[in-house]
Amino acid sequence: METQRILMRSLAVVFIASVIWTITVSADTEKNTAEKFSICCTAVSTVELTDPIIGFRLQKQSLPCLMAVIFKTERGEFCYDPRQPWVKEKVKLFRAKNA
Repeated sequence: METQRILMRSLAVVFIASVIWTITVSADTEKNTAEKFSICCTAVSTVELTDPIIGFRLQKQSLPCLMAVIFKTERGEFCYDPRQPWVKEKVKLFRAKNA
């Protein structure tokens, strides 16, 4: 009986620790990287992209999806705020390069 209580407490501690760790890692990842594209962009980054751009597309706002520029890189597709001056410049340069 006592062994079961100790086991249950240990499992509870491990569970709580893993939840806290997951939340912490998730928060750090969101601060330091762009929102990776899934079905549509529900969040956008303003942090300047440094990876080479392979392609891009525009996403119109249609809730829950936000207005976004989706840049395609070797690491995947990422969502950015189209109102950022650096995003406009990257789109302009990419279009000129591939015209």
